[in-house]
Amino acid sequence: MTLNDKASLSKYGKDFQEKLCQLVLQDRTFCDQIMEVFDIEFLELKYLRVFVKKIFEYKEEFSVHPSFETMATLLRSSLIEENHAVQIQTRDFFARIYKSDMSVDGEDFIKKTSLDFCKKQKLKEAMLKSVKLLQNSSFDEIASVINDALKLGIDNDFGYDYLKDFEERFKIKTRNPVTTGWPLIDELCLDGLGQAELGVVIAPTGVGKSMALVHLGAQALLQGKNVVHYTLELASTVIASRYDSCVTKVPLKDLHAFKDNIYEKVKDIKGRLIVKEYATKSASPMTLKNHLEKLRQRNINVDMVIVDYGDLLRPSIIRKEKRHELETIYEDLRAMAHEFQCPVWTASQTNRSGLNADVITMESISEAFNKCFVADFIFTISRTINDKKNNSGTMFIAKNRNGPDGIQYSMIMDTSRVLLQVLDKKEEGATSIVKNAKEQSDLLKEKYKKFIEGAR
Repeated sequence: MTLNDKASLSKYGKDFQEKLCQLVLQDRTFCDQIMEVFDIEFLELKYLRVFVKKIFEYKEEFSVHPSFETMATLLRSSLIEENHAVQIQTRDFFARIYKSDMSVDGEDFIKKTSLDFCKKQKLKEAMLKSVKLLQNSSFDEIASVINDALKLGIDNDFGYDYLKDFEERFKIKTRNPVTTGWPLIDELCLDGLGQAELGVVIAPTGVGKSMALVHLGAQALLQGKNVVHYTLELASTVIASRYDSCVTKVPLKDLHAFKDNIYEKVKDIKGRLIVKEYATKSASPMTLKNHLEKLRQRNINVDMVIVDYGDLLRPSIIRKEKRHELETIYEDLRAMAHEFQCPVWTASQTNRSGLNADVITMESISEAFNKCFVADFIFTISRTINDKKNNSGTMFIAKNRNGPDGIQYSMIMDTSRVLLQVLDKKEEGATSIVKNAKEQSDLLKEKYKKFIEGAR
């Protein structure tokens, strides 16, 4: 082994190296970390060496990580010294990753593998240098050389840097929302529940929380999304039958009579539904997380998770009071939504005050009011005895991080065929307790009118 031994990432293949270069541009903290140990000669292909070199040079000159727009400018104007073929290859590579959805399959593996490889090369150099120092008995210098090499490439993410991450806050953030199937509600929450967001349905027992969750899952399924539905109260086949009814409009009691018709309707659905059944209080948020991880390892991408329902999960940490356990459960569900970058819907039961209420607000939530704090969107469903007779109900938008809330809508709610519709004002309903969407918009425009005019 000599210093002239050429280390290369070629054994990992072209796809690995291209994904690594994409991450160097996309992820500022990873780029800062690997820069300390990375040699562009590790890359097998010339156009990738040129690509990464431009990123490093820009960072060193301006102390800011380049955005995709900045990189596009650099690649248009600063490749004159390279031959024509390399110029075309470099720009084509950038165009490919720019047009992609920015996600990188196996991101964690690529980061870990490339960092390990680069740090080993730095340590190898330090050891070879130490051999020469050993001849002169320079023990302190040897220790210093080895220690310095070990420190390189360690995690140096100190958080969001106001200056270095300047470009980050001007990027358009994608929520990738999944529709609720109710146009009026989608309008309020920017087209549905987004990735890494937690939605909660609140209702008294027997009103239809589970039906509402099936409706939400079915809408995602019809959009071609992969839905994982956890049930902690009902059998998995019961939940699947409700999906049959919701998707095909066949009443639950008639499903067996129309078995062949139902199959013909559901067989071509592009989305995938997985219903996983756990006994009440037998599964914790960690149990669900482990199951999702297994699905991910089998290349099953999860687009939505439904937990029916959160109050029936076992807390990961036992607390003295039940309300603290429930708070922890909902915090864990929110964290799970963030980790798997998908919307998570669950439900919560009201306390006794919600049983006969015409409109249920968050004050009626059972046990732990604080679990509302971590949710991004909360709606309640209330149904009186007459509502159940008339297949109707009332929805109240209790919390909405992405728009107005405090709005009440009338509903058609026929649980015999899992039919839930939110009515427009023209269709009898939708009165506003606070302000409707247009009134909220007009209020905000008036409030910031002077500021906007001053900025022009």
